[in-house]
Amino acid sequence: KSRAANASNMEINIQWYIPSLAKPSNDTETKVLLLYASNTKPVKISNIKIFSSMSIFSGHLWIPLTRIISLQKNLSNLKQQVEMLMQSSKSLSSDSEPTSFLEESETLKMIPSKKSEMNVAKVHLDEKTEEMAKRCLSEVKALLSAVPALSLPLTEIPFDITLQTIAKLENMFDLANGCIITEESIFNWILSLFH
Repeated sequence: KSRAANASNMEINIQWYIPSLAKPSNDTETKVLLLYASNTKPVKISNIKIFSSMSIFSGHLWIPLTRIISLQKNLSNLKQQVEMLMQSSKSLSSDSEPTSFLEESETLKMIPSKKSEMNVAKVHLDEKTEEMAKRCLSEVKALLSAVPALSLPLTEIPFDITLQTIAKLENMFDLANGCIITEESIFNWILSLFH
């Protein structure tokens, strides 16, 4: 019972292991180990000795540390750029509608719910930000693809860019934490890279 596990409908769990001595002996480059487990249907495991399922996958990848650090920095920059685009589009829409002091105070009361709505709203990217996104996602694809040699740079963004999806990718490559991914569009794309 103490080893029981539950998982929602779709979930990818990402964890990082930074070994001190246990690295592949034929490599001189410092690498870290990405551990992942995912399920495509709800899972409840109460006895690990008798459990088997076709909807659960797991695996690991050795990834160069320098590339992860670089990608994490680029994802952080992309997130800032997306936040600025959201802020400018928000100020453009609010500039077109004059508000009275009373309406403004009502708006301030609704900020938490509006903020969560904005996190999942599709962001309309300008050309610079779209190129940044394609570069970042191409690097994610190259690092996670089962056959990296066949991983060509992306010509299209494979899912809607929202602040939430970019933040999730940034968290995914945070070596100190790892993350759980449940958002459908990003879940499907990452899962396709692992297989």
